[in-house]
Amino acid sequence: MTSLTLVRRIKARPEIVFDAVTTAEGIAQWWGPDAGPVLIAEADPRKGGRYRVRFRMLDDTEHESSGEFLEVVRPERVVMSWRWEGGMEDPNESRVEMVLRPIPEGTEITFTHSLLRDDESRRTHQEGWTGSLDKLEARFVAGRVA
Repeated sequence: MTSLTLVRRIKARPEIVFDAVTTAEGIAQWWGPDAGPVLIAEADPRKGGRYRVRFRMLDDTEHESSGEFLEVVRPERVVMSWRWEGGMEDPNESRVEMVLRPIPEGTEITFTHSLLRDDESRRTHQEGWTGSLDKLEARFVAGRVA
């Protein structure tokens, strides 16, 4: 098993970033590696609550992931199980953890996806999460969201 970690600085308070990464409304704005739309976003951000996200990429392929919120500590940390639906990509369950830390310019988010099957799964997930986190960061640029 392998993992990846990405760190971003977001220009918004941790409470706002936390809502963006845990609520259906927030997730719908940034999930997916390119500019394709989120088709379904469901989230019940509490321990034991479920989430589901389906998105379409610009190449018209659709991908769906789902899981359970394992730990929710507002506005500091969220941990979720992760599984691709329909046998897509990596069929194993893995784990996503986001740690939010206040910094002078807003929030530093440390994003870790662990228990990935192998280096290829790590590489493809890193590409996907890099695109998604680029979109999350862009949401808060130039005062678009407080």
